[in-house]
Amino acid sequence: MAYWAVVVPVERYEAERLFRHETLELTGLDGPLPATGDEVALVAGGAEPVVFALGRVLTVGTGNYDPDDPVPGAPAADLDIAYTRHLFDAPLPADGLASDAGCFMIDSDRFAALADKAGAGPAAQREWLVGVHLPIEAPSPAEAVRAFWTYVQQLGPRELPAFVSPRGDELAMQAYVLGEVANQDPEEDDED
Repeated sequence: MAYWAVVVPVERYEAERLFRHETLELTGLDGPLPATGDEVALVAGGAEPVVFALGRVLTVGTGNYDPDDPVPGAPAADLDIAYTRHLFDAPLPADGLASDAGCFMIDSDRFAALADKAGAGPAAQREWLVGVHLPIEAPSPAEAVRAFWTYVQQLGPRELPAFVSPRGDELAMQAYVLGEVANQDPEEDDED
């Protein structure tokens, strides 16, 4: 088994943060690639790169193009990576792991240090109450529900706040947009 850093574009990292996924599929990779079973540190590239997850390579494919009709410069390979540890809420500094290269090997000590910082596994599970509340004008309850799902689909997690509180402590409710606490008090915005 080998250890790798896999650099993911910032846009893809931001998209991954929006929904819970068990795997990450990357396409269009060139150059050296990890093998099935290798451990990877997933790095969000950009101005301030961070390690946002650890994972294990499930499969290495040969690209999503038709081999009977190859396109010059077509993507060379795909990777399917199973998340073993999500770090979206507390990403680690990349400390030299960012590169223009999509994938590059790192030594086992470096990977072990990242795994130690990430913790020994998934955090203890708690129950959370999560809700999206929208005032909707409609002629009937059924029409209000249809309008609600339309708004949810159109606005999505980039614009629509979700309200979260630990079960049993509803007074601790916080609004989140894009996985970050978002102030929803317009009076506080006016004071700034």
